Amino acid sequence: MTIFLILVAFLVAILFTQVSSAFMANPGLNGLIVGVLLIGIAYAFRQILRLRPEVRWVNTFRIADPGLKVEKPPVLLAPMATMLRDRTGHVSLSTLSMRSILDSIGLRLDEARDISRYLVGLLIFLGLLGTFWGLLETINSVGKTISTLDTGTNDGLVIFEELKEGLAAPLKGMGTAFSSSLFGLAGSLVLGFLDLQAGQAQNRFYNELEDWLSGITELQFGETLAGGTTPQLRYAMLEMQRSIANLGTNIEKGALNDNST
Repeated sequence: MTIFLILVAFLVAILFTQVSSAFMANPGLNGLIVGVLLIGIAYAFRQILRLRPEVRWVNTFRIADPGLKVEKPPVLLAPMATMLRDRTGHVSLSTLSMRSILDSIGLRLDEARDISRYLVGLLIFLGLLGTFWGLLETINSVGKTISTLDTGTNDGLVIFEELKEGLAAPLKGMGTAFSSSLFGLAGSLVLGFLDLQAGQAQNRFYNELEDWLSGITELQFGETLAGGTTPQLRYAMLEMQRSIANLGTNIEKGALNDNST
């Protein structure tokens, strides 16, 4: 992410003259777009940095080292920390508990990314808003220029000067339209890439956590039968029960035969 932002800043520095002139076409709206972009960049980095205490807490819990203490409790792993806070030694979870923890963490990660997605859409909306704003200014200015053009005079030079002065406003409107569209789409592209990188980091954290929880999860027979996920195991247990019943019947018959003799 940092390398990508450095490349973007280097590109802006190279095209600084063109970018600054495009920005001044509508500094108010373009400044708002740049401000939303900066907020989105800061939020994307926050999404990455907030994973560090979560990873530190998991590592501390895995190695059970008293010297590695986390001052603040985890935020994303709050349900997991609540369930495992009083457990010491060998830790094992049931399948239901593991699935509950993973579902809760997955929902928290998805909710955290909703703001980034909203900011990406907001940048696109602001770019389109500036585009339509500039087009409306262009249409109104062209109509005003045509209506005020004096065609009664025979001096072509005067008509040309009036037309040239009248076209200044439509050209300004076109500058507003294209500059806002440029900043909005470019900002959404940058923020979308950062959101993609943050999502990949969160997915990696989620997958590694799932792998670790799978290693400490014990499959309980009662939960398996209740869920109905292994019918072969259920059939095998029924057959074993029948075999035990038949064995008991045969033993009783053998004992009766011995007594009769």
